[in-house]
Amino acid sequence: MDALFQNGVGLPLLVFVAELCVVTCGTLRIIFVARGMKLLAVVLGSMEILLWLFAIGQIMRNLDNLGCFLGFAAGFVCGNYLGMQIESALALGKLVVRIITNQDARQLIESLKHHGYGVTTVAGEGATGKVHIVFTVIPRKELSRVEKLIEDFGPKTFWSVETVQHAEEGVFPQRRRTLLPILSWPGSSLSPDASTLSQGEKP
Repeated sequence: MDALFQNGVGLPLLVFVAELCVVTCGTLRIIFVARGMKLLAVVLGSMEILLWLFAIGQIMRNLDNLGCFLGFAAGFVCGNYLGMQIESALALGKLVVRIITNQDARQLIESLKHHGYGVTTVAGEGATGKVHIVFTVIPRKELSRVEKLIEDFGPKTFWSVETVQHAEEGVFPQRRRTLLPILSWPGSSLSPDASTLSQGEKP
């Protein structure tokens, strides 16, 4: 370990790892704040500032070491990418899926209900005539499954997805037990605006 630091590689590498963790924590913290996961955001914020103080302290003590500056810059870039990849893999939060079709939507509604999703339906008027609007609030990690159900119903069906802020008392697929209960923190429950559910059944 001493040899690693003596040849000038160890310190820039340490700064790189520290800044990588700093930016990763910062990226996740911002995402958790947006998801309403306040406790996790506070924990990550504490880790972020401590690691940042360490990294910047090493740079200030070694202003003549170009490797430290390069390590800091590389850690910043890689940290952003790593943070987004981790958040994408965790797939935290919930989404509201809005499906609009001029076909008979009963098959789609039954399919969604069969798979455990709550459904709200509204009759509407589109550019081509009468349409059915189907809303369902789902865990974010279930999006690919719902997408497949929509594709099976109609490959050219119009649908859109929005992130929502808070959801309670809805109908959701049965969750599997997790080895990391903190990832299912109650603050990660998100739901549509009241205006979204102003008509139809309660999802």
